[in-house]
Amino acid sequence: MRGMVEGLVSPHPLGAGLPALYQEDTFAQGLTSALDVVLAPIFATLDGLPSYLDPAIAPADFLDWLSGWVGVTLDETWPLERRRQLVADAAQLYRSRGTVAGLAAQVAIYTGGEVAVEDNGAAAWSATSGGSVPGKAAPLLKVRVTVDDPNAVSLARLEALVATAKPAHVPHTIEVVGHSARAARAAKADAAAPPSSAAETSPRWTAAASPSPSS
Repeated sequence: MRGMVEGLVSPHPLGAGLPALYQEDTFAQGLTSALDVVLAPIFATLDGLPSYLDPAIAPADFLDWLSGWVGVTLDETWPLERRRQLVADAAQLYRSRGTVAGLAAQVAIYTGGEVAVEDNGAAAWSATSGGSVPGKAAPLLKVRVTVDDPNAVSLARLEALVATAKPAHVPHTIEVVGHSARAARAAKADAAAPPSSAAETSPRWTAAASPSPSS
C-alpha cells in the first residue's frame, strides 16, 4: 500500500458484497466503508502496477527498490533524472561491460558530462601483407571527462567506477576538466598546428549523458 489518499473511492466496495440482510444496515455499511478507505490505495496501486516497474515514471522512493532488481546502487546526491536513467540503462550497461563503449556510457551517466576514452586497441586494413600491427602492445586506458564544474565530480567514486567497469589487467588514468579548460586547450592546439597538416590521433570513443526518459 502506497498510503492513504483522501477522497479515493474503492472500485470494489465491501458493502456491496454483503448479504441482502445487511444492504440497508447502517452499521454494517459504515463498518465496511471504513475498510474500503484502507483498501482503496491497494487497489489503485495494483491497477497502476506497470507504472511502478517503469524507471521513467516510478515513484521516487520506489526507484531505489527497482535499482536492487538490476543490481545497481544509486547515489542519493544525484538528480532524480540521472538515477532514473541509470536504472533504465542498467541492462544495456551490463551487456557492454568491459568494453570501451560500455565504460564511456557508464562514466557519462555518473558524471553527466562528455566522456572520451582512449585505449591501446586499434583496427586497420592493408592491401600489403606484412604491415605493421595497429594499436600499441602495452595495455593502456585513458578516461577524460569534460564537465561544467570539475569540483562537483568525486574522483574517489569515479576511480572506483572505472576500476570495476574496465578489464582488471589494464592500467588506467582519469582526467576531469571543465568546458572552459577544454576550449582553451583546443584554441592553443589549433594555433600551434602547422597549416594544412593532418594530425594523427589515437582511437577514441566518446559518449555524453543522454536526456532523461522523464524529460
